[in-house]
Amino acid sequence: MAECVRTTLNPSHFLLHSTKTPTQNPFFSSISSFEAKPNARNYPKISLSVMSSQNQSQGQTQVPSLDALLNSGRKEEVFASIKASLHNCLSETNLQLTVPGLKSKTRGKVRDIYDSGDYLVLVTTDRQSAFDRILASIPFKGQVLNETSLWWFNRTRHMIPSAVLSVPDKNVTIAKKCSVFPVEFVVRGFVTGSTETSLWTVYKNGVRNYCGNVLPNGLVKNQKLTANILTPTTKAEDHDVPVTPDEIIERGLMTQDEFDEAREKALSLFEYGQRVALERGLILVDTKYEFGKSSDGSILLIDEVHTPDSSRYWISNSYEERFQNGLEPENIDKEFLRLWFRENCNPYEDKVLPDAPEELVCELAWRYIFLYETITKSRFEMQPMGEPIHDRISRNVSSALSSFQ
Repeated sequence: MAECVRTTLNPSHFLLHSTKTPTQNPFFSSISSFEAKPNARNYPKISLSVMSSQNQSQGQTQVPSLDALLNSGRKEEVFASIKASLHNCLSETNLQLTVPGLKSKTRGKVRDIYDSGDYLVLVTTDRQSAFDRILASIPFKGQVLNETSLWWFNRTRHMIPSAVLSVPDKNVTIAKKCSVFPVEFVVRGFVTGSTETSLWTVYKNGVRNYCGNVLPNGLVKNQKLTANILTPTTKAEDHDVPVTPDEIIERGLMTQDEFDEAREKALSLFEYGQRVALERGLILVDTKYEFGKSSDGSILLIDEVHTPDSSRYWISNSYEERFQNGLEPENIDKEFLRLWFRENCNPYEDKVLPDAPEELVCELAWRYIFLYETITKSRFEMQPMGEPIHDRISRNVSSALSSFQ
């Protein structure tokens, strides 16, 4: 979650308008999922590898069933730690009161950003946001996002440098200051989504030229595009606004050279992310990138990379069959929690929202951890109970900043 100085430090706003109906999801048997009504299709087969059959035919080690992993003994172990941490989430920080040298705090939806003069200190909290507000606090979420991004930053250094300087704590990144381009580079590989700016929403409303991309007639929801596309957005007062490449240049948001470089980096990062995900039995459906410009003029990758907050992931070994049968893809994301709020209140207008059910909070925490372990192929180390999280972060940040002096 490397970050840089920007005019406004507001996180992305994704507005959801779903009309799906509930059904039982075999991958998450304890949680109601939301699928489209079955409607068998006779579309051509999608040229997307299914890892289990592909590996078997090539004589490679078969990827374990995600269904088996999701319901393995590991889930029971993790669930115990999640439940024990429900009342020990990192919902708010005030490091400016405890860490010498921090000058100011900017509170985003998920991250608290502190100015230390030469650097920025980014604390990724456990806050869960949607509908332009905070819905709940999810145990270990901040740690998952921070460590997932770090994993990807390290593995994409050959493609583009990041703003990351140090990671002194499981929830903290210290980053270089730079000028942030006021454009989010949203890359999509499929026609899907339920937000106002999602590709499926605009496509079903008749749009055939979106953000400079000409779209053919006859596409259906969740269909794979023939090539990945870039659909950039920029910030309005309280939401994201789609823009074309020409508009970005005309408005002076970026120069042509800056845009061309960032565009090439975004598409390359997405293609690489798709390859890595597919090797692990997942489909990276879409994501967003942010870029900044350092004092020496180089383009830096900032914010977060391929996290469950910034990206949509589907399960590869069931995608094609479900698509052909008109079913929603199996996924590992936070959509089910957002849909629960839509079903039980008006999350846009109600002044007070109901508390998220503990069962859903725990399930979402598990999905975040599962996705981290699946992608990184490493065990997620949960901080043992004891020292309060805020005290631990304060101590680690103070030590890190003193070492920079």
